Amino acid sequence: MTKPSGSFNARLRQLDARRRIAFMAALSERLVPNYALYAVVSGQGNPSVLHNVLDLVWERLKIAAARIDFDKQAEKLAAIEPPETDDSFGARRATEAVMALTTLLDTLRGEAPEAALEVSRVSRNGVRAYIEMTEGSEDAERLDALFREHDLMQDERDFQDAVLEALEADPRLEDLSALRALGRNQGVSNLGLSLD
Repeated sequence: MTKPSGSFNARLRQLDARRRIAFMAALSERLVPNYALYAVVSGQGNPSVLHNVLDLVWERLKIAAARIDFDKQAEKLAAIEPPETDDSFGARRATEAVMALTTLLDTLRGEAPEAALEVSRVSRNGVRAYIEMTEGSEDAERLDALFREHDLMQDERDFQDAVLEALEADPRLEDLSALRALGRNQGVSNLGLSLD
């Protein structure tokens, strides 16, 4: 199969609604370990809520007629979001995981064509923040070069490309389990972190 032409964002916009949801679900899977680490370190939060919401999303992708109350799931997510008063790095990354899933639920509750791009940006911005924190520089030009060349950012771009290519190659989403496994990334987050 030839690689589709156009920019990443243009290709993402060309996906139908169901494949955009699958894209967001795969990226959200990869953000969950960041939330789980925050919960372990801070003693706050409940990663099982994120896992349960993702289970329901994947079920909905498999069975379009599945009756799921996404409003109730959104309330559960809001209840486990890190407190606004916690401005720690871990809390911000955990909040990104909740934001990605909330955006995904918003899409399931009504058409939101830009939501997939938003989740893509949330994931990339978390990587940028991590690079800035670990290797930060006062020099904006050097920082931009770091963002472009850093292994974690290259891995993030490669990961998002792999998910998009898998969705383009499988327009009917025949193999959701493989896509979910790709998203879970063997328990390693977009920041290269895991609970293991």
